[in-house]
Amino acid sequence: MDNLSRRLLQASCAVALTAAIAAPAQAQSTRKDLKSGNKFFEQENYRAALPYYEKVLAKDPNNAKALFNAGIAYMSFDKEKASDYIYKAQKLKPKVSKDVEYWLGRVDHLNYNFDEAVVHFQAYNATLKKNDQRKEELAQLIQHSKNAKVQFNSPKDIFVKNLGPTINTQFSEHSPVISSDDKTLLFTSRGENVTGATGKPSDSKNKSIAADGEYYEDIFEAKRVDDENWEKPRSLSAALNGKGHDASTQLFDNDTKLLMYRNDNNGDIFVSEKGSTGEWTAPKPLGSNINSKSYEGDAYITPDGLTLYFATGRYSEDGSLDLYVSTRSSVNGEFGPAKSMGGAINTKYDDDSPYLSKDGKTLYFSSRGHNTMGGYDIFKSEYNAETRRWGQAENMGYPINTPDDDSYYRLSPDGSYAYLSSYRIGGYGEKDIYTINYIKNAIIQGKVFSSRDSTTVIPGVELVFTGAQADKTALSFRDITKPDGAYKVAVLSGRTYQVAVSKDGQNIETQEFAVPVSTNDSTTITKNFYVNYIDTTSNNMLASKNIYFDTDKYKLRPESITRLNEISQILMANTGVNISIEGHCDSRNTDEYNMVLGQNRADAAYNYLKKKGISSTRMTTVSYGERRPAAPNDSPENMQLNRRAEFKTLLQEGQTMPATGGMMGSDTGTMPATTTGSMGSGTAVPLTPGKSKVKMADGTKVKTKVDEDSDKAKVKTKSAAGDTKTKTKDGEVDGKAKDASGEKTKIKTKNE
Repeated sequence: MDNLSRRLLQASCAVALTAAIAAPAQAQSTRKDLKSGNKFFEQENYRAALPYYEKVLAKDPNNAKALFNAGIAYMSFDKEKASDYIYKAQKLKPKVSKDVEYWLGRVDHLNYNFDEAVVHFQAYNATLKKNDQRKEELAQLIQHSKNAKVQFNSPKDIFVKNLGPTINTQFSEHSPVISSDDKTLLFTSRGENVTGATGKPSDSKNKSIAADGEYYEDIFEAKRVDDENWEKPRSLSAALNGKGHDASTQLFDNDTKLLMYRNDNNGDIFVSEKGSTGEWTAPKPLGSNINSKSYEGDAYITPDGLTLYFATGRYSEDGSLDLYVSTRSSVNGEFGPAKSMGGAINTKYDDDSPYLSKDGKTLYFSSRGHNTMGGYDIFKSEYNAETRRWGQAENMGYPINTPDDDSYYRLSPDGSYAYLSSYRIGGYGEKDIYTINYIKNAIIQGKVFSSRDSTTVIPGVELVFTGAQADKTALSFRDITKPDGAYKVAVLSGRTYQVAVSKDGQNIETQEFAVPVSTNDSTTITKNFYVNYIDTTSNNMLASKNIYFDTDKYKLRPESITRLNEISQILMANTGVNISIEGHCDSRNTDEYNMVLGQNRADAAYNYLKKKGISSTRMTTVSYGERRPAAPNDSPENMQLNRRAEFKTLLQEGQTMPATGGMMGSDTGTMPATTTGSMGSGTAVPLTPGKSKVKMADGTKVKTKVDEDSDKAKVKTKSAAGDTKTKTKDGEVDGKAKDASGEKTKIKTKNE
C-alpha cells in the first residue's frame, strides 16, 4: 500500500469513527427537539411548536411525526405548506396518526379541494363508532365542503384587497373600525408592537403572551394617506389597554365614543369616551343586562344610541354565541333586558359580530352555522317592516367568504365598500384586514384605425366586447364607430374580453383586450384598435346620397325624390355597378318594429329606382332597423340622421351577389330583415329561434320563423303593393316577389 492510499484509508476511518460517535448525539438532539415541539403542540401553542419541528426536519426530513404535527400547526399560518407536510407524513407512514384522515380532510378543505375533503371526512367517519359524538362534527364538516363547492363555483364580481403590510403583519389583525370621514382606521392587532411585546412566544414567563403563544390583543389607530396607503399605526394602549385582550368594536356619537371588547369577567363590552385633549378615557363596562359571567363579544349600537345588538353566550347551554338586542331606557339611560334576534339569525353554532346598514334595514353578521363555507362566514338579513321580523340569513358568497374564518364585516361611511377580517391564502399570516369592493363598469373609448397607415379612421365599424361574469354568465357590450372613427362603451371591469371587429356584417378580426379592475364609476380607459381593413366608403360613388324620412314613415320626401333621380342617373351612366339599399331607423319603437320599418324605407327607394328604369337584378335591399345609428339617439336632430336609407355599391354586373346580413353582430331583437323586389336580403347568424308577427300602420303583415338551430329563417310579407317570400339558410338566400300588377321575380344568392 502506498503512502497516498494509506493516508486516504486513515482519513476515511477517522470520518467513520466521528460519524459513529455523532449519530447517538444527533438522535438525542432530535428526540429532545421533537419532545419540546410536542409539548407546545399539546398546549395548542403552534407558533412556539413550529421552530422545534423545523429543527427536527432539518436533521431528519422524513420524520413523519414531526411533519404531521408541523402540518397541523401550519394550518393557521400557511395553508399550502400545511397540506404538503401532512400529505408527505401520510405517504411516509400511512398510520402516522389514527386521525390522519380527519386532518387530510381539514387541510384539503382549506385549500379549496372540496371533493377530496369530503372523501377524507367520510373515510374518517367510517372508523368511528355509531355513538361517537364526533360523527356530528364530521357531518357538519362534510356539509361545509359541499356548501363551499357551491359558493366557490358561483362567485360574485367582487374585488378583495389586502390593506397591506403597514396594517397587516404575520400575526392576527382584525376588528376594523372606520371613522365617519373615512380617514382614520382603528383595528385590533396581536403583532409585535402590542404593549409589552418582548421576548419569545415560547417564554412562559412573558406577561404579554397569552396561553396560545400569541401576544395579547391591543387597539391601534392609523391615519389614511391616500386611497391606497396608511400612516404607521400607533397604539391606543395608554388608556384602552387592560390586562389581557382589548379589541375595537365601533365608533359612534360623531366618533366621540368607542365601543370595545375587553376580556375582563370572561369577556365584556365596554365604552370609552374621547376627552378634551383628544385622548380616550378609561373604558367603562355596560350594565348587567348586557354583560354577564359568560362571554360577550362584538356589538353594534345604532346612531341614536338607543339600541344595542350584541353577541353573548349567556343564554345557550354550551356557551355558543347568539345575537341579542337591547333598548336603552328613557328613564335611567340603562340598557334593558335583551331579546333574541330569532331563529332566522341564530343557530346552535356561534353567531357573532353584528353590524347594521345606515338605514337599519340590513343586518350583517358572522356565523358558524347556516350554510357556511367553513368556520365563520359573513351573512346578511333584511328587515321586514310589515312582519317586524328579520328575514332568512343569506350567505354573502365567495370571494367575500372563504373556507376559513371571515368576520367583522363593516361598511365604509358611504356604503360603497366594506372592511373585513379574514384568514385566507395569500395574506401576511393569520387574520388580515381586507377591503371588499363590488367590481364596477369602466368606460372604454377610442378609435378604430386602418393598420395600413395607422392614421385613417374607419366609421361604421361594429365592436362587440364578449366576456363573462365571475359566475361564467356571458357578457356582451357593443358600439359602432362614428364618422370620426370613435366608439365608446361601458363594460364590466376586471376581466379579459374578446373584441369582434366587423363592418357591413363582415368580420374583420377578433382581438383580446384585458380591462383592469375598477371599483368606482369614473374609470375611463382609452383603447384604439388597428385593423387590417381598407375602408371602401370613399370609393362608393353613392356614399353621400342618403335620403331621410319622417318619424314612423317610409313615404319619400320631395328632396328624397330629387336625390333618387340623381342616383338613377349615376346608375344609368355606370351600367356595371350594382347597389345595396340599406334602411335605418331611430330608436323610438321596438327593435322588431324598426326592422320592418327599415325594410319598408329600403323598399321605397328600391321601387322608385325600378320605376326609373334600374334593373331589379342590380339592386338588393336590407334593413338594419335601429342597430346601426349614424348618431346617438339623444336629440331630434340626431334621430333625424338615423331615419335614413343609404346606398352602397356592390359587385360588377354578372358576378354572384353575396348575401347581406341584417343581424350580424347584433345583440338585440329576434327578427331578420325582410325582402321585397327581385333582389333578396339575407340574414346572417346568429338569430334567436322562434316565430313573430308584425302588422304595420299601412296594413303590411310580416311573419318570421327561425328554426331551433338558428341556421334557417323564413320571412313572408303581405301588402297592397304585393307579396314576398324569402328563405335563408346558412347565409344563402332564396326569394320570390309578386307586385300588385302580378309581375313575379325570383332571386338566389350563394356564399362562394
